Amino acid sequence: MTNLQESLRRELLRTNRSGAYSCSTIVDCNTRKYHGLLVVPVPELDDENHVLLSSLDVTVIQHGAEFNLGLHKYQGNHFSPNGHKYIREFDCDKVPTTIYRVGGVVLKKEVVFQHYEDRILLRYTLVDAHSATTLRFRPFLAFRSVRQFTHENGTASREYHPVTNGIRTCMYAGYPDLYMQFSKKNEFVFQPDWYRGVEYPKEQERGYASNEDLYVPGYFEMNIKKGESIVFAASTSSISTTSLKNLFEEELQERAPRDNFFHCLVNAAHQFHKREKEDRYLLAGYPWFKCRARDTFISLPGLTLAIDEQDYFELVMNTAMRGLREFMHGEKLSVSIYEIEQPDVLLWAIWAIQQYAKFVGKEACYEKYGALVDEIVQYVLNDKHPNLHPDESGLVYSNGRDRAVTWMNSTANGRPVVPRSGYIVEFNALWYNALKFAAAMYSDQGKESDAALLEEHAERCKNSFVNTFLNEYGYLLDYVDGNMMDWSVRPNMIFAVAFDYSPLNQEQKKSVLDVCTRELLTPKGLRSLSPKSGGYNPMYVGPQTQRDYAYHQGTAWPWLGGFYMEACLKLYRRTRLSFIERQMVGYEDEMNYHALGTISELFDGNPPFHGRGGMSFAMNVAEILRTLNLLEKYTYQK
Repeated sequence: MTNLQESLRRELLRTNRSGAYSCSTIVDCNTRKYHGLLVVPVPELDDENHVLLSSLDVTVIQHGAEFNLGLHKYQGNHFSPNGHKYIREFDCDKVPTTIYRVGGVVLKKEVVFQHYEDRILLRYTLVDAHSATTLRFRPFLAFRSVRQFTHENGTASREYHPVTNGIRTCMYAGYPDLYMQFSKKNEFVFQPDWYRGVEYPKEQERGYASNEDLYVPGYFEMNIKKGESIVFAASTSSISTTSLKNLFEEELQERAPRDNFFHCLVNAAHQFHKREKEDRYLLAGYPWFKCRARDTFISLPGLTLAIDEQDYFELVMNTAMRGLREFMHGEKLSVSIYEIEQPDVLLWAIWAIQQYAKFVGKEACYEKYGALVDEIVQYVLNDKHPNLHPDESGLVYSNGRDRAVTWMNSTANGRPVVPRSGYIVEFNALWYNALKFAAAMYSDQGKESDAALLEEHAERCKNSFVNTFLNEYGYLLDYVDGNMMDWSVRPNMIFAVAFDYSPLNQEQKKSVLDVCTRELLTPKGLRSLSPKSGGYNPMYVGPQTQRDYAYHQGTAWPWLGGFYMEACLKLYRRTRLSFIERQMVGYEDEMNYHALGTISELFDGNPPFHGRGGMSFAMNVAEILRTLNLLEKYTYQK
């Protein structure tokens, strides 16, 4: 904790399951513009999150001597006030807990984010003290979008209003009031000032502007006795201060322990939950991701079914199903899901339903989602999708030359970095899988003529798939567009091996899997491009353009590793169990790095495989959970 080179690389994320979050490093020094003690959506302004309360500095006062426990980085690599030097202990097994020692004073701080409310709660307990002790709390306010910075200005309102045991204030019109309240009476001293030149090193690394000024309206001060606890609440609404201690305790009891790898992942899975009135969503990740359609369907089985949370699967699917039907009917979307128009989204929805069928049984699945599967298949077959066209070969075609249409969606200068277009390998693996699943559904329901028709389409698709994608070197072309064939060795071919219905025979599957093992496999998932292919760029570092060109050109992605491991188990069954268990160790290590207890968006494709990008990524967490679930099934299989 006292070594900033180590501690500033480790981040902590807490969410309220309604889109708001609290995030910083483990020493409470913000290193990203996305960091903040209270970061909330403000739908009245835009669809971004906004940092209201950036941080809260606590000062211990004894005999007139002040010891500030805060930490900020300023320009010139200057850290102040160096409160991390007083940290003696830290753990986050249940909630983030920090023990500070200042001479004879031992102060414990615990943090929880109230579920479904935009309210962060901090509890300070004076564990030990040999003389009278006073605590001073100084809030640093930002009131800005996570994508911008705030700077000293004359527009910011300095006005504040007393509320029970605290104040409420709002820096700019359009924002909600920020309520800062304590469980104990205190004195608020109005002492407005700007702290200038706060610097965020993570933004510097990424080639962005990295400085801002933060507004401090003054400070709260109160005495504290040995053994006493004081709870601080920051929120967009008022609360009865007499309830704060009980509320903190209730929230604390609800927290699941993070005492092992699996529990960390379950906790991370819950952080992606988002509730908007009656609708339920899955965020694609933190800190900058929205609810994206493809990510939703890929991550849904792992984040719900793999941890026995069927209810949440159904809640999310009910919301998403409404959006899918609105899209297919050409209606305005009533759901907050982005990129629902992408060509493979409908097919990933069928894949997610297919996983649900394994969990609850075919009959229950068909009853709930059979009509949707039928609608999607007919929608695609009848060529109604704006960019997913079936043709006489049985394959589906998408135009991705000018706009990224696959998960490899990085762009530079307005054009896709990887312009995957035409017959795209995973789109057609998905299409074949969807046709076969729908045919099996019809057959189970006694609709033999409908089933036979789809089997015909599937057979045509299967023959064309092998003829189009399988090459003489035993792996699959990434995409074929007229005379253009992409011979790059990429991980998108793994889906044709992993899906329940594959157009490949056993020998072909093994050949594809072997190429993936030799050229793409890392301890952090599959590389997005083989080192032997042209343009290999495994290090996701540098300014935005440089990172855009590396994003899918060799970086490793754990969610792809999930499908790779599923393919291994399907082909080699229990003989590969120990191999996959060893692969899991590579992810277990990540629980103590980057964002504690979760998995980063992507990793460098070369050793030491540093985590990069977003601090927590839904598809990665989901596929690791799904792999653990598959491991368990194959381990206990007779």
